[in-house]
Amino acid sequence: MLHLDIMDGHFVPNISFGPGIVKTIDTFCPLPLDVYLMIESPDKYLETFRNAGADILTVHVETCHHLHRTVSAIKDLGMKAGVSLNPATPLSTIEEILPAVDLVLIMSVNPGFGGQKFIDSSIVKIKQLAQNLRSRDLTPLIEVDGGIDATTIKNVVNAGAEYLVAGNAIFGDRNIETNFKQLERLI
Repeated sequence: MLHLDIMDGHFVPNISFGPGIVKTIDTFCPLPLDVYLMIESPDKYLETFRNAGADILTVHVETCHHLHRTVSAIKDLGMKAGVSLNPATPLSTIEEILPAVDLVLIMSVNPGFGGQKFIDSSIVKIKQLAQNLRSRDLTPLIEVDGGIDATTIKNVVNAGAEYLVAGNAIFGDRNIETNFKQLERLI
């Protein structure tokens, strides 16, 4: 799948792009679109991003006043629903919503900037989430975003991550295809 970061300049300092670019990408990309909303008031834009082609829509627990209502609205619009946590946000904030979501995105850096160093305590959070899901027989996928590279990928996968977002490790130095194959080998 293709992971798309939507940043509004409010919840995170940077601004990326909006539904128009997502719609253009959807026109040319056969992969499912994993649209990650790093924005304030995401409820206002759920239908807009669905119409743009989002297959998975992930919102931050920190921006949703009524998280269950938001997750239900995403699913009612025919998309898979994800919820994301900042590094300092405890897993307890999503305990009650876990049965309703399709994906949990653990941020292993503070969102909004590429190229940050992986926050090592994220490994503990990933392990705890994986154990919690297994013990409750729940099936949301665990996605991890931030600082994923050749030095972190093995520990992240061993901790329980199933989807990995790798920006600089793919699009940074050398050739994109070479970088992708290196990470693929390590997995």
